[in-house]
Amino acid sequence: MRYTVILEHEDDGGYHAFVPVLKGCHSQGDTVEEAIQNITEAIEVLIESLRAGGETIPTEDILIKPVEVAA
Repeated sequence: MRYTVILEHEDDGGYHAFVPVLKGCHSQGDTVEEAIQNITEAIEVLIESLRAGGETIPTEDILIKPVEVAA
């Protein structure tokens, strides 16, 4: 399975990571590498939980398109 992960740099350092298609799937890390490792683990745990509960595993259908705005 493949999911888009968004990383946001935190003002106080570190990174917030989340998966838009997996509601509530968030993690963080002090470095990009740590945030990716942590969100990967969070995704795996969430999918295991969904499977155990007989729930549907969300699939991704996201279009990413950068938009320029004049500010």
